[in-house]
Amino acid sequence: MSYSSLPSGVEKTPAREQIVASVQTVCDRFDDDFWLEKDQKKEFPFEFHRAMSESGWLGITMPVEFGGAGLGVTEAALMMHTVGRSAGAFAACSSIHINLFGPHAIIKYGTPEQKSKWIPRLITGEDKVAFGVTEPDVGLDTTRIKTRAVRCGSHYEISGSKVWMSTAQIANKILLVTRTSPIEDCAKGTDGITLFYVDIDPKYVEVREIDKMGRAAVDSNLVFIDGLVVSESDRVGEEGDGFRMLLDTLNPERILIAAEAIGVGRRALDKAVNYANEREVFGRLIGQNQAIQHPLAESWMALEAADLMVWRAAGLYDDEEPCGAEANAAKFLAADAAYEACDRAVRTHGGFGYAKEYHVERYLREIMIPRIAPVSRELIMCYIAERVLGLPRSY
Repeated sequence: MSYSSLPSGVEKTPAREQIVASVQTVCDRFDDDFWLEKDQKKEFPFEFHRAMSESGWLGITMPVEFGGAGLGVTEAALMMHTVGRSAGAFAACSSIHINLFGPHAIIKYGTPEQKSKWIPRLITGEDKVAFGVTEPDVGLDTTRIKTRAVRCGSHYEISGSKVWMSTAQIANKILLVTRTSPIEDCAKGTDGITLFYVDIDPKYVEVREIDKMGRAAVDSNLVFIDGLVVSESDRVGEEGDGFRMLLDTLNPERILIAAEAIGVGRRALDKAVNYANEREVFGRLIGQNQAIQHPLAESWMALEAADLMVWRAAGLYDDEEPCGAEANAAKFLAADAAYEACDRAVRTHGGFGYAKEYHVERYLREIMIPRIAPVSRELIMCYIAERVLGLPRSY
């Protein structure tokens, strides 16, 4: 299955075509059976992660001076669309996703010493990082986090809990969002939040895996931190300025999630079309039936339309233009279109769609994630209503 051509909404250049072709070459080494086995055994795809690292793709957005490629969100989204469209689907994306947006705060706000120490190890895969933001009691309201970092001279002591922290079972680092000042002592709720880049020390950090619906190859976790001591040199940027730094990661993350989702949706659609062209029932190919044709045609149109918004948002971001509405809309539209495509792929296969050997059920389980995370459909609609349409805030 070839998917090396660029999406129609992207400006075509030889370099971008080479990115897609090269990433596809790596992905093609890991077929559906490889990913099914990882899913069933709940094993992290170290082989895939290593292959992407050895090919230099973990550093696609990182500075050239530290061994990265120094490319933009458009190129990163092309890479992740290609990964999503491969057999690895969303699990493959999640195994490397954090490298593309998570370290952005370090790149932009870290000291020269921090960058030279931390970034090369992320590019080579020597360090694996988890992103600690969400907490059990506050959900998407990041201003209400309770994980505290208390200054004690030249160091901090951190205690609290995080939830839905991906890859924490295999990571050795956390980019951790904390409160250095209680919210009641701050003029604004967004004040008093500080970022740290810390070791996962098992003496002070307990990681409990969450048994979940899909993407079993990439773990999700509840993490408890009790008295973790970190130095001032582990703090990213200024104390209390962490929320502003987080905002710099939101739009690129939404764009990347959208590109990944569209890739998975197109993978599922390809599977459905191939099956409809082969399966005979009542003496005719099921692909001749409009009840099969029309839903698949609708999914093609929905994926194409959402895809255009992805590249619109990515282009704006790379041009340093405001792109909040476009990035949120891309994530919303892509997640919905991809979910419908995966659902229709299962139903096109009929009973066999429910069988793991046909793989589309795995795509459907995994594509639930971008409909929920990193921000809900409902909050995106609230954002568009308030920021674009000028309607009053609803919450």
